[in-house]
Amino acid sequence: MKAIEVNELAKRYWLQGRVWPTTIRDFLLQYMPFRKSVNTEEKRILWALDDITFSVEEGESVALIGNNGAGKSTLLKILSRIVKPTRGSAVLRGRTGSLLEVGTGFHRELSGRENVYLNGAVLGMRRSEIKDRFDEIVEFSEIERFLDTPIKFYSSGMFMRLAFAVAAHLEPEILMVDEVLAVGDLAFQRKCLRKMRDIGEQGRTVIFVSHNMQAVTRLCDRALWIEDGRIREDGQTKEVVSNYLNSRTETSSFKEWDTGSAPRSDGVRLLRAKAADERDNGTAAFDIRKSICLECQYEVLRDGEVFSPAFQLTNEENICVFTSFDSHSVWRKKPREKGVYTSRVTIPANTLSEGNFRVNVICATAEPYRLHFEARDAISFLVADTVDGDSARGDFGGHIEGVVRPMLDWETTVDGLSR
Repeated sequence: MKAIEVNELAKRYWLQGRVWPTTIRDFLLQYMPFRKSVNTEEKRILWALDDITFSVEEGESVALIGNNGAGKSTLLKILSRIVKPTRGSAVLRGRTGSLLEVGTGFHRELSGRENVYLNGAVLGMRRSEIKDRFDEIVEFSEIERFLDTPIKFYSSGMFMRLAFAVAAHLEPEILMVDEVLAVGDLAFQRKCLRKMRDIGEQGRTVIFVSHNMQAVTRLCDRALWIEDGRIREDGQTKEVVSNYLNSRTETSSFKEWDTGSAPRSDGVRLLRAKAADERDNGTAAFDIRKSICLECQYEVLRDGEVFSPAFQLTNEENICVFTSFDSHSVWRKKPREKGVYTSRVTIPANTLSEGNFRVNVICATAEPYRLHFEARDAISFLVADTVDGDSARGDFGGHIEGVVRPMLDWETTVDGLSR
């Protein structure tokens, strides 16, 4: 059964006031010289959403991804019945809990305790149901000391803690969460992500908006990429995230240089670099349990050059994970003839930790040392670790520290017997 059905949904906003003035001030401003450039209906209209159609099955976890201003939050507000669409329809079957902007659905003059009951009543919960879950909500939010304080005195982090605790524990059939998790500290963000994973495993529907691609790939099996108010792609999370990351202008999993801009020396020039999966398909998102192939293509411009290509990986904290030179005996210290060469190296499965990685492509001569070129941040890719239990993560759903995450062989003995 479909929990959410959206059909040809659209939302229009008026910019620079309405087309027809409704006050003397609007009438006068409409004819001021500096307003002439925007005095057309086309320039006054913004379609935040346009012809959005999709459906979500019961128990499905769906991520909404896209750049800022793409329309993700507007879509969630329409689904939450906060904003009315200009046209189209959105049908939700089941009790809905929403965590959108900080402050939505709460009364700032009431205490935290009173807002728990108020929000529960808005969700259609009976007082007895709220009371049964009240202690869990307070324990999760970690703000027991300030529970009877009006929430207008809460910090944004405290407010978010209480809001998420209420939305997640009052057992909505559909939970919708916007990127407000960024307000909390790191430990609480991880706690919230674990809770959302548990909700999804209980068979409830989750709609998750985030710029954290690690969280998206870990929590959701399906992703909708929204761009300029339209659905650009709808599919499996890994594929959609990979295409989204590759579309961003900073770096992607493939880069090709023209003659004028290519990193080079007098003897060698870099042509292209890419990250690919086991089938040699270029991708920007990898499952931690799959191997990663790094490849570079370069041109030797004159005979007799001796050098080694290399890849250097750095993570999100700008820590160098490793540097790998081509030290194969076939090419080590061997002068190369002119021509185009392709070098590849494979990072085994279950080696890197999850996260975003950048790749520097280097070419150098060892003795005497000479750097031919260094293409910094030439390509990038994401490693995602799911919670299926067959990686080094095991059954743990939270964040795991470490630059690498090898799948090591463990042995446990009971009374000297190996098991």
